[in-house]
Amino acid sequence: MTNLRDYLYGTLTPANMLWLASELTEYAKRGESSLRPFTKEELNARIDEAEVNIAAGNVIDGEDVWRELEEEFAKEDAEEDARQTTSYVDVLQLEAV
Repeated sequence: MTNLRDYLYGTLTPANMLWLASELTEYAKRGESSLRPFTKEELNARIDEAEVNIAAGNVIDGEDVWRELEEEFAKEDAEEDARQTTSYVDVLQLEAV
């Protein structure tokens, strides 16, 4: 968990961190009332399903997941930078008038 936290701190903007924190808080609030232990049968069914998916090649490598996350975060950061740049240019244009 510490590595994930450090990774997120190093890659997410403060706005994204606030969004993630609020989403996780809301998720936790919704999930508290529905938490229950799994039966052995349910666990075995999930394991069987996972083994079928692995055998069929329907899995995503952990490195691919991190790469996709980094690409998505970079895209969002670029979009945010573009919005901020546009906003700054608008302010400069208003000041020039």
